[in-house]
Amino acid sequence: MGPTLGSVAAVDKCEFRTFPLWAGGQNPKTPAMTRPPRHRPRPAPKLSKPVALVGMMGAGKSVIGRRLAKRLAVPFFDADREIETAAGRSVADIFTDFGEEEFRRGERAVITRLVQEGLHVLALGGGAFLNAETRELLHAKATTVWLKADLDTLVERVSRRDTRPLLHNRDPQEVLSKLMHDRDPIYAQADLSVESSDGPPDRVVEAILKLLRTVG
Repeated sequence: MGPTLGSVAAVDKCEFRTFPLWAGGQNPKTPAMTRPPRHRPRPAPKLSKPVALVGMMGAGKSVIGRRLAKRLAVPFFDADREIETAAGRSVADIFTDFGEEEFRRGERAVITRLVQEGLHVLALGGGAFLNAETRELLHAKATTVWLKADLDTLVERVSRRDTRPLLHNRDPQEVLSKLMHDRDPIYAQADLSVESSDGPPDRVVEAILKLLRTVG
């Protein structure tokens, strides 16, 4: 038995046009059927300065940052990758060979350069926003967005790969819990904040775009 008039298959096949049931024209007793309009996303806001994503490791800054940059039609930069390119070695190796203090020094230098390179989206490492000089620079030169996620979400995400120097040979839940306690009050100084624990990345992107429209 073929698809009935009310079935999805019939609607798809006939594309909301005249059905074979009355090949000679529209049934006068039935309202004309039209294809519902497709949802079109709102135009992305116009940026006046770069967007910098801050937050804990595992908050999704790189994943969301790439998608956000695509929606805004601007370049995307990952601060950690830019640091690795400048240093010629991985973040983990920099920590091991030179220590965290030297890494933070190089990190500040790279961020200072990046925020002066036109409009873009920048994903910052988890500790970058903790430095008072870096925060002052970002508040002046960028719109900062805190991506917030709960502890369980962060633990699950960071457990997917073993490349985080601060978690090396340590319990992720214990380390992240302490870091959140110390860092969240500082992240809260960002211009905007968005929950990134649940749902697909595109939902977080839409939430950020909505907030960016309010700041111009």
